[in-house]
Amino acid sequence: MPETTLTRVVPDTPKSRRTRARILDVAMHLFGEIGYAGATNGRIAEAANLTRGAMLYHFPDRESLVEAVVAHIQALRTKLLETAASTAPRGPDRTDHAIDAYWRLLHEPSFVAFAELERAARTDPLVQARVAEAQAAFDRAEVGDHLFDLVQGGAGARLQASRDLARFMLEGLAQARLAYDAEARTENLLAVVKRAARMLNRKGSEQDLWPEG
Repeated sequence: MPETTLTRVVPDTPKSRRTRARILDVAMHLFGEIGYAGATNGRIAEAANLTRGAMLYHFPDRESLVEAVVAHIQALRTKLLETAASTAPRGPDRTDHAIDAYWRLLHEPSFVAFAELERAARTDPLVQARVAEAQAAFDRAEVGDHLFDLVQGGAGARLQASRDLARFMLEGLAQARLAYDAEARTENLLAVVKRAARMLNRKGSEQDLWPEG
């Protein structure tokens, strides 16, 4: 008689959903605060005021937790982007608004946690497998359609360059640790990113990238 494997299903009750949501939220914050490696399942259970057994009841292993946390983070990032896009002005100020909005979002817990998972994915195959799909979806849809819809006079490769320049400059700057004059240098770099985006969107010329004076 063939061997049968039984799969335990966690009951979908309001209490169970609340507990699961608390675990995912705590995990997200700990990933951003102390790093992926430091935020062990045991540490997450402790921070969520759960016993080890209760944690295992909802997430029996690291893989199931990481998969759920990535989905949780992705949903939060998408919601934040949609909200930012819905408040974007039409007209010449849209580019600056998008850059300012994305810069603020990069400091939200969901974005900070995802950046930490991206770093962990470089050496951890488990994280890499779970993060890759979220990275691709974010790159194709959320950034392209929800926030960096900077179509004020630009199209095609030039517009894509504008999106990519702004996005990756901001993401890199968010991860940087400037050793001196951090606030002034950050403000200056953000101003340059805005001018470059406007230039690529045909709202300015190459001379506008670094004006004299």
